[in-house]
Amino acid sequence: MEDRQNNSNLIKLARNVAGNAYVPYSHFRVGCVIVTEQGNLYTGCNVENVSYGLTICAERIAVFKAVSEEGPEMRIKKVLIFTSTDKPTTPCGACRQVLSEFGDDFEVISTCNADEEFKMHINDLLPANFDLKKELGR
Repeated sequence: MEDRQNNSNLIKLARNVAGNAYVPYSHFRVGCVIVTEQGNLYTGCNVENVSYGLTICAERIAVFKAVSEEGPEMRIKKVLIFTSTDKPTTPCGACRQVLSEFGDDFEVISTCNADEEFKMHINDLLPANFDLKKELGR
């Protein structure tokens, strides 16, 4: 019950931050809340640019804020994403890779306007992430 209540608060926070998204081109609002192992919350919303390659997703903004506050040893405990859609969406491939850099056994929860939820662990979303330590055998 406590986890469900906590998720409800995270959903409200993600929905609110999605309202700050700068999306004049796609009109696709995304809000993200990251809960770190230290128990801190960091939010992000997507910020588009007329040059689409310069657009930054909500998930990466939240991760970068968490690292800037907690340092390079920051570890993710949970990610909650809200999209202004009728069905939940999952993070893009780039966000999956960035998220996986900071933990390997956390839940990613996606919700939407219809209050439908999609839950999956990061390893299931990106089962073969690039990890330099593994690649170099360290």
